Amino acid sequence: MKIIGIRKDRCTGCKTCELSCAVERCSEAKTLLGAVQETPLPQSRVRVEGGGGDAFPLQCRHCLQAPCIDACLSGALRRDGESGLVLIKEDLCIGCWTCIAFCPFGAIYPSPERKIVLKCDRCLYMEKPVCVDVCPTGALEVVDLAEIEDLIAEKRRVTAQAAAAAPQEGLVLLDLER
Repeated sequence: MKIIGIRKDRCTGCKTCELSCAVERCSEAKTLLGAVQETPLPQSRVRVEGGGGDAFPLQCRHCLQAPCIDACLSGALRRDGESGLVLIKEDLCIGCWTCIAFCPFGAIYPSPERKIVLKCDRCLYMEKPVCVDVCPTGALEVVDLAEIEDLIAEKRRVTAQAAAAAPQEGLVLLDLER
């Protein structure tokens, strides 16, 4: 499964991803000039939280055990069998906001004007997520979850080797600074 990876050290908090998401995904005009004239204003499915050196683009993580799906009273939130993504069927959403309360990342947003919730669907029907495509610093990228799991496995292997090389007696402390 492909996920959106975030290189936190590259995010400047410019909100280009937020603006582009709102225009591309929620605007009828599909242009910035047209979008700012729409009522209600288009809402983004990704939000940049924090600012300066502390900015972080936040979007749905499509959890493997997604509490929002279980919390959804109307069955509007479902896992897509083909992509594995958590998607919303807008016509079934009753705007109760229960999923918002259960999302562990705060990545589901209310749209009171439309009486539904909005969440990232990773631009499923596009070649590449718009937020990834427009990020000027490359802070967002699409990565394969298997590659991430391989990276984590390598880190575990290196940590296990370091622990095995430590003296057999006493407390083993791993260097957390590296």
